Amino acid sequence: MAQKSFRKSQLVAFNNVAADFYNSASTHPHVAIYIPAFMGTLQLNSDPDVAATVTPTVAATLTTPNQAAEHQAAPAAISHAPIVEKAWAPSNGGKITTDLAIVLENVAAPFKKPNILDVKLGARLWDDNAPPAKRAKLDKVAEETTSKPLGFRIAGMRTWQGETAAAADESSSTLSHDGYQLYDKAYGRQFSAETVRQGFEDYFLLERDAVAKGPVRKVINRFLEDLEALKFVLEREESRMYSASLLFVYEGNPDALRDAFTTEKEEERATNGVDSRETHEESEDEDEEQGAAVQALKLIDFAHAEWTPGQGRDENLLHGLGSVIKVLNGLVGWT
Repeated sequence: MAQKSFRKSQLVAFNNVAADFYNSASTHPHVAIYIPAFMGTLQLNSDPDVAATVTPTVAATLTTPNQAAEHQAAPAAISHAPIVEKAWAPSNGGKITTDLAIVLENVAAPFKKPNILDVKLGARLWDDNAPPAKRAKLDKVAEETTSKPLGFRIAGMRTWQGETAAAADESSSTLSHDGYQLYDKAYGRQFSAETVRQGFEDYFLLERDAVAKGPVRKVINRFLEDLEALKFVLEREESRMYSASLLFVYEGNPDALRDAFTTEKEEERATNGVDSRETHEESEDEDEEQGAAVQALKLIDFAHAEWTPGQGRDENLLHGLGSVIKVLNGLVGWT
């Protein structure tokens, strides 16, 4: 059987905690819909010049022979490089050595120019197995950022500035060659509870203190719907997800975003029996053309996550989730 291969440079090493949590998510279906699809594990070759191969675990997660064949033969089956979780484990200051990695759904794949935001959740960022030095380090980070007062901080993001942005500003060290403005973890750590709204304004390309209008307002409202639904689910789960993140993705190309909204309207009309013949013809080409996407929200980073029956809901995570909802409500003028 043919195997899909990836170079080791495309992957991030980790221990098996995150994989265990992804596997167990199937027993919590209401949470699982907010988690990137787990496609299996990769066993890496110790030689960095030798390609790594997908283990049978990946093929086993594909439910039909056609899906398995597509995964093995088509480069687009996992778009670009796979997204791989990175987990922390006590290393006594040394480098963690492992040849195991996990492959996840690439949430950004359906977007032409994905604008991506990573929001780290929780005022407490360490699990019960963390050594005192690690706890002290992460507590200090929380104290010095919005993590402590709000239960979240911006961990990083990228926003598409346009095709000509990079050429127009070649001196910028934070503007990528393909027109993305890049924001690292230092960017998110500069905000206070009073100023963190500015980070979300940058993500949604809003003027300072402006109320969102037009397509971006629709995008924010959809994120709010997803966040409220996720909050509802997590309030009824017993788990601990220390240092987990919210992954926001929306279409950054304005033309593609408008097209995505238009496509949704057409599909809604087709569902109601309008243009059924045309819809049938289009459905035959679904495998050849990638559908448009407006936005997506996922919960990620489960290196320190576990289900905890009998211990109640995760107030640490819910605190941050509620604070994010409040900020986004402010952007659309609800608070």
